[in-house]
Amino acid sequence: MKYLAVLGRQPEISIAELTALFSDVKKLNKSLATFIAESVDINRLGGSIKIAEELSEKPLEILQKVPGGKITIGVSDYSKNASTRSAKTEALKLKQILVRHGRSVRVVESREAALPTATSLHNGLSGKNERKFEFIKVDNSWYRVVGVQDIDAYTKRDQARPARDAKVGMLPPKLAQILINLCGPLPAGSCILDPFCGTGVVLQEALLMGYSAYGTDLSERMVEYTQKNLEWLILGARSAGPSPRAAAATPRAAALRTPSNQPFQVSQGDATTFQWEQPIDAVACEGYLGAPMSTPPAEIKLKEQKQECGSIVLGFLKNLASQIDSDTPVVIAAPAWLRSDGTYSRLEIVDEIANMGYNVMNKSREGLLYHREDQIVARDIIILRKK
Repeated sequence: MKYLAVLGRQPEISIAELTALFSDVKKLNKSLATFIAESVDINRLGGSIKIAEELSEKPLEILQKVPGGKITIGVSDYSKNASTRSAKTEALKLKQILVRHGRSVRVVESREAALPTATSLHNGLSGKNERKFEFIKVDNSWYRVVGVQDIDAYTKRDQARPARDAKVGMLPPKLAQILINLCGPLPAGSCILDPFCGTGVVLQEALLMGYSAYGTDLSERMVEYTQKNLEWLILGARSAGPSPRAAAATPRAAALRTPSNQPFQVSQGDATTFQWEQPIDAVACEGYLGAPMSTPPAEIKLKEQKQECGSIVLGFLKNLASQIDSDTPVVIAAPAWLRSDGTYSRLEIVDEIANMGYNVMNKSREGLLYHREDQIVARDIIILRKK
């Protein structure tokens, strides 16, 4: 099946995620990519905001087959000459024809050529309702949306966790999913190791994606936070937990744990010396990002931060190398610092990593910087495979 992905705000990272999981990924423009897959669950993708399947029929032919009842239509136009007017015109043409045939039709409109994610989500245009549709037009091709990123669920399972600490930085759940997915396709139940687990966001997403989770952290407090957050997730503490919509977006949560068999393990330990239990099927983590910053650091401060953070990353990878099998994927988000000219300065450690027994899969690393606009410390994603 051919699918279309509407990419997130950092499209190169979205493309990398799709390429790691699916075949024949082709970037159409800065917003879209196509790929081939048997099926797709958008709740497992952090970098795509909508997924649509290619249509073999025109939208009108599909709508004319819909059983009785009110039909809701939205059209997003990503064609070269797309505009708000072009999208609205396409939707109204469909409505006019259907109304002439006695159908009740509602059109979901937008001030943009493409419907925003929130509009699609809150109007139920995610392909789950047989009378609600969002069609995507790309020049002469048509697609029907079959999944919309549940932005409400991400927010709730991030902000409703019982143990959070803004001082240590908060890894977005979307990025945690991306880091795991960049490991490539993994069998259900695979063990995901996060040696810098912090408050447990990577482990949380690993559990929700059907994997087992193994975390360590140097800080005893972070280990306690992770333990508390994962127990909250699995036990379904509804008094502080997600809404029914969020729970529906993560249906695995209720079945992840039995009293005698927890699918996660958390321990205190230094990632540069710790001996992890086996098996380890993949490693996905955010390393130490250094000191929080509100302005670009002076050169001497930058040099100090690079030395400190680089030493920790290299020490961890050296320790890990002897503990994982050949071809084990390792994905780490390392720090990069904003400079006064608007560029980011990364850790210059790729050659040293390669000498430790890893293949660096994205050696140029162009485009794999995850950051908000003007964010001082960005996350530089490095994708490795054990030789």
